[in-house]
Amino acid sequence: QVQLVESGGGLVQAGGSLRLSCAASGRTFRNYAMGWFRQAPGKEREFVAAITRGGLNTYYADSVKGRFTISRDNAKNTVSLQMNSLKPEDTARYYCAANRGNVYSHQAEYDYWGQGTQVTVSS
Repeated sequence: QVQLVESGGGLVQAGGSLRLSCAASGRTFRNYAMGWFRQAPGKEREFVAAITRGGLNTYYADSVKGRFTISRDNAKNTVSLQMNSLKPEDTARYYCAANRGNVYSHQAEYDYWGQGTQVTVSS
């Protein structure tokens, strides 16, 4: 069992930055690939970024590539999402998720989810 708690969301102007963090409980954090997803009002939840267990490989949605960076600290059981050059279309609730498998962009592959943190980007 893994419990995930996100933090760091808020209101920011377009062009600004935010850093989201996700704290995981349990001693098996390093056994999970980690991902970030987001869901805007009236839209389906979509993949944002993922990182493999050891942190060597990262994956991004095309819409955030070059602007967002995912990282993890297995010693602290945390995964972060640095978001730069934010756009109004990045407004959404952002979710952290843990994945025991090897497919990273499909939400159905994720086993545990946090409650999410709201990010609002004003124009």
